[in-house]
Amino acid sequence: MTDPHLLACLASLPSQDPAFYDREYNNRANVPDNPAHLARWAQWSAQVRARGPFLADLSYAGEDSRHAQGETLDYFPAQRANGALPPLLVFVHGGYYRALDKHDHSFVASALPALGVSVAVVNYTLVPTATVPEIVRQVLRSVAWLYRQADRLGHDPNRMFVAGHSVGGHLVAMLMAARWPQLGADLPAGLVRGGLSVSGLYDMEPLRRAAFLQCDLRFSEDDVARLSPAYMAPATDAPLAIAVGELEAAEYHRQHALIRAAWPAKVAHPAASDLVLPDCHHFNVLDSLTRADGALTRAVLRLMER
Repeated sequence: MTDPHLLACLASLPSQDPAFYDREYNNRANVPDNPAHLARWAQWSAQVRARGPFLADLSYAGEDSRHAQGETLDYFPAQRANGALPPLLVFVHGGYYRALDKHDHSFVASALPALGVSVAVVNYTLVPTATVPEIVRQVLRSVAWLYRQADRLGHDPNRMFVAGHSVGGHLVAMLMAARWPQLGADLPAGLVRGGLSVSGLYDMEPLRRAAFLQCDLRFSEDDVARLSPAYMAPATDAPLAIAVGELEAAEYHRQHALIRAAWPAKVAHPAASDLVLPDCHHFNVLDSLTRADGALTRAVLRLMER
């Protein structure tokens, strides 16, 4: 059960100084050698795509989409050892909604397909072309599309899971708070069976206060209220695994603790994990997802009870 006092303490912002939020949330400044890590992501991702097979640039855009060009995903099918349909992990990238691309994150499918898990890596339209509320709707649409296309693509629609990094972790929490039947009469309430959020963000107010982000995000107070999953009720009791790098800024650790306090039953679920990854900062915290025995890979398989 949520402890209201603990939640209130964690939700209290630690500073009124905008410069504090610029420092805490500027991951590229906090990890000066981030270009080397991004280059490694690109190299690993190219290797995964070269290994194949995969389906590139599948469109999940609706007929009335204003940003159809950005609404695509890549699909990496599982290596199937028997006749059972594999589960699907849907991965949502970070980049503060304004940077990066699914092609930078093909590496999340390094190990999982060989372990019997299909992987979809989702793109969304970046700000300022799209607003963050529009991005949330796009990611919701991508997961609904993957549910409806399960027969064609070959995964189990009843075993769909979501994962994301940084603001992708925020989008994972929004997916787990979604009331799916309100989005489509054919969509089950328990469409998302579990999630993994790595270095996720659950309270948007600090991003509104960080000038280097707010210049593009343009969050209003109403946006913060409707886009902060820490202050929403989750839609189901599906497990949520959370992870953060040991070396990440204090604000990322506060955000991690905040969702644990806000959604205690989901984080304490027997299939969930609550991880602080040693010696990891914001740009190597995903590395263990590339290995079959990595902590994040194990967390995904635990969600799926594999």
